[in-house]
Amino acid sequence: MVKIWALAVLAAAGIAFLPPNAEAAAATAKAVATLRISAIPDEAPTELIRKFKPLARYLEKELGTRVKFIPLVNYAATVEALAAGKVDLVWYGGFTHVQARIRTKGKAVPLVMRRRDLKFRSKFITATGSGIKTLKDLKGKTFTFGSVSSTSGHLMPRFFLKLAGVVPERDFSKFSFSGSHDATAKWVEAGKVEAGAMNEAVWDKLVESGKLDPKKIRAFYTTPAYVDYNWTARTGLPRETLTRLAAAFLKLDSRNPVHKEILDLQRAEAYVLAFSADFKGIEAAARDAGLLKKIATH
Repeated sequence: MVKIWALAVLAAAGIAFLPPNAEAAAATAKAVATLRISAIPDEAPTELIRKFKPLARYLEKELGTRVKFIPLVNYAATVEALAAGKVDLVWYGGFTHVQARIRTKGKAVPLVMRRRDLKFRSKFITATGSGIKTLKDLKGKTFTFGSVSSTSGHLMPRFFLKLAGVVPERDFSKFSFSGSHDATAKWVEAGKVEAGAMNEAVWDKLVESGKLDPKKIRAFYTTPAYVDYNWTARTGLPRETLTRLAAAFLKLDSRNPVHKEILDLQRAEAYVLAFSADFKGIEAAARDAGLLKKIATH
């Protein structure tokens, strides 16, 4: 029964239908001695390490193998590390996942995502007294996105700005990239820029924790929903490892105190299977914005 269920998980995730060369590699690869996981650096390094330590301990227990979190310097580095086989599993935003699939010629496998990632959103933020109320009010203002490769901090905010008739290169007096969501919030709060766009979950966390002063900063626009983050595995991981990884994430239950700590740190209620087709909209938006032209596929 367990084997049948495991195969069903693989098939549902698209793992059973990898390209022939990838399928052969997955079938013949030896068990990994250490599972190397990483994440896009969309928050401060210390925060990423704090968030992923309990998850690494949990995966070690579920997989029966050592799990090591490897911090990387920027979004592009996570794509190159996965493509080169230097990491096995990466927490990507939707846009970075699309970049990784293109970079690996379609061999990077989306495994699971948080349930909230099926309907994710971005926040546009500004100083409380700025007078900015709509996206059109951003014309002539200074503005910051997060990372160039961020889904929720750049790609989708740019997409919704375009729908509102606002083109950054034409309409902002100046725009920049802060590098991360928490940096965007701090830049706006400090008055370094007049407005910015960031991940809804990070905004909520910073507000709830008291790390942002509501007397200085506010969210004035929330985007419509789109698909975003997921855990992406490299080609060549053993089929059994992929199965057990998916099963471990799907098993997380908020009614279990140990699981709840992990879920809370990941700002997740539960995990669900991820599918390549989920990210077609993200890829279309990235192509429309001209952000996929320079990705090598060698």
